[in-house]
Amino acid sequence: MKILVIEDDQHIADYLKKGLELKSHVVDVVYDGLSGFDLASSEKYDVIILDRMLPGLDGVQLCHKLREEKNTTPILMLTAKTEVSDRVDGLDAGADDYLGKPFAFVELLARIKALSRRPKNVTGTKLIEDTLSLDTKNYEVVRSGEIIDLSKKEFSLLEFLMRNSGQVFTKEQLTERVWSYESDVLPNTAQVYLGYLRTKIDKNFPKEKQLINTVRGFGYRLGDKK
Repeated sequence: MKILVIEDDQHIADYLKKGLELKSHVVDVVYDGLSGFDLASSEKYDVIILDRMLPGLDGVQLCHKLREEKNTTPILMLTAKTEVSDRVDGLDAGADDYLGKPFAFVELLARIKALSRRPKNVTGTKLIEDTLSLDTKNYEVVRSGEIIDLSKKEFSLLEFLMRNSGQVFTKEQLTERVWSYESDVLPNTAQVYLGYLRTKIDKNFPKEKQLINTVRGFGYRLGDKK
């Protein structure tokens, strides 16, 4: 993943950069809010780690400005302020998660992984692929006017695939992005659930275009190659 760290404490910023790079992430670091806003607006990142107290433009203001610009990159806000009102201010400004200082690096990694599973560039609450639609607010899936009953995990897998339409994922990548940190996951779990989805959204609609495709030697894709 490509991660932007906006943190004015150079010691903490350098610590985060070193630790995240050891986990094979690409990390950019800036030390003030204005520089952070400029970089977040001009480059594409998978996650932004944002300190609340920053010179020039504080974290809440920066977060609010990014959301006004329709920037949907997941934001993890860091702060020494742990009062409920402070957390609410950050979340109301558009932050996706909140982590108080001091924090354990392993928890930071877990939060980043969770945020990375939230697909980006979502407009409204509906995802549409051909005749299939998924409503992220009402948890409703419809194909050709017929409501499809999905389990919670089937819904999560389909949502991930639809938000990343046209991209190929291995079963390991799907497991990591949809089932991370769950102890009951088996090596073939993603394949099993893909089978469930294929039956419900493809095989049950034989007159419609097949949406879930196997790319031999590589993995699985929803929709056409892009």
